[in-house]
Amino acid sequence: MASIDAVAPEVRSDPSQSAPRKKTIMTDEQHNDQSRQGLRGVSSLEEARQWLAARGIEDIECVVPDQAGVARGKLMPADKFFASPVMSLPASLFAQTISGEMPDEDDHFQYDPTDGDIMLRPDFSTLAVVPWASDPTAQLIHDAYTRDGRPVEIAPRQLLRRILNLYDRNGWRPVVAPEMEFYLVKPNPDPDYPLEPPVGRSGRPESGRQSYSIQAVNEFDDLFDDIYDFSEAQGLEIDTLIHEEGAAQMEINLRHGDAVQLADQVFLLKRTIREAALKHKMYATFMAKPMSREPGSAMHIHQSVIDEETGRNIFSDAEGNPTKEFFSFIAGQQKYLPAVMCMLAPYVNSYRRLARNTAAPINVHWGYDNRTVGIRVPNSGPQARRVENRVPSSDSNPYLAMAASLACGFIGIENGLSPEDPIEGSARGLPHTLPRGLLEAVALFEETEELADIFGKSFVHTYRAIKQTEYETFMRVISSWEREYLLLSV
Repeated sequence: MASIDAVAPEVRSDPSQSAPRKKTIMTDEQHNDQSRQGLRGVSSLEEARQWLAARGIEDIECVVPDQAGVARGKLMPADKFFASPVMSLPASLFAQTISGEMPDEDDHFQYDPTDGDIMLRPDFSTLAVVPWASDPTAQLIHDAYTRDGRPVEIAPRQLLRRILNLYDRNGWRPVVAPEMEFYLVKPNPDPDYPLEPPVGRSGRPESGRQSYSIQAVNEFDDLFDDIYDFSEAQGLEIDTLIHEEGAAQMEINLRHGDAVQLADQVFLLKRTIREAALKHKMYATFMAKPMSREPGSAMHIHQSVIDEETGRNIFSDAEGNPTKEFFSFIAGQQKYLPAVMCMLAPYVNSYRRLARNTAAPINVHWGYDNRTVGIRVPNSGPQARRVENRVPSSDSNPYLAMAASLACGFIGIENGLSPEDPIEGSARGLPHTLPRGLLEAVALFEETEELADIFGKSFVHTYRAIKQTEYETFMRVISSWEREYLLLSV
């Protein structure tokens, strides 16, 4: 492709089915205008000072994504931030489980017994307002460094950069476009009770399947107006919105672009959607399988690679035919996606989504315009030829999911791998080739030497320890199924 922009008309899911929007989707020229107007990002500390002063910003949320993709950090007055823009947090920040526990140390996983500080430096290109805050507030994503200035190699944002550097050494730049699915549900303060769809403007909750229904989307018009407003205020670019298969299940597609920037947008958009839903007395959940009788939620990732020198898509040759790099990228995904599954499906609940005869893939077969396989090649022209990874669930950390997916494709290209033949027809009846549970996925991840070389042993061992600890925490909970079928029967 001549540029990233060449992909724009085609990187989306069924755009003809998208809901009508009251907000205008930005063109590239409008996006450039927005950047010039300073709605998102600056290039220096002094520009940040001017940006905040012009908006009367009083407080700054200094955030960093942890292993779960949760925003951690500090809220500080703007004047205090400028007095010392580099802040510190405990190194254990990147070793916490989703429940806030710390894994036990073992032969491979150990952390600083003093829990010393790491340094967080602001990425001023991420500066944006917090539109739902009661007082004028800005947010700023930070990067993690050791006290002697080295990147913290287990930090998710740094890990994604580590993978992108592998492409950069070959003069390449990945282009990604994520699609996020999520559910709207009634508030549920008691976790012992199942989730239920919310009530829309008709006064009735959804019943039955509503795939691509415009009317079902219109049930929540006021909420989606706030999501659009909050997103535009932060410079986040929503491309399309559709109603998915489940009751009050939605999908938002983001415009294609740089992997770190898109991971940032997913990270921020998840929070934005949750905040907008709370404003309307609903929850928005990105759990992979929040309701037992409803479909799971995915985060599909469209991927292509451009040559920095020529600006062309390396997946297509001069005649518009697929290249060996294209097929090797697919082959790398086929071979290694099962081994990075613990990053694409990071929780026990994630594997409930991967059920036979559902929209979720259970294998890593590939095919042209085939939504039953794990790796789909959408219809496109040569300029926009790309590979859609349909395996990740919506609960995955976007930085880790993109790093894992791109790493698999890179190994495939580097090793000149060849894929299996594409699947014609449905792959849903074919055998599982993905791990069936979290412990199996974690073991496969740690045992795959090629991945340890790519991600670094420190990250592999830390992430394994976190996931094993989360599994042990889960095993302390007795489920309703066990009470239903075992209590009086065994």
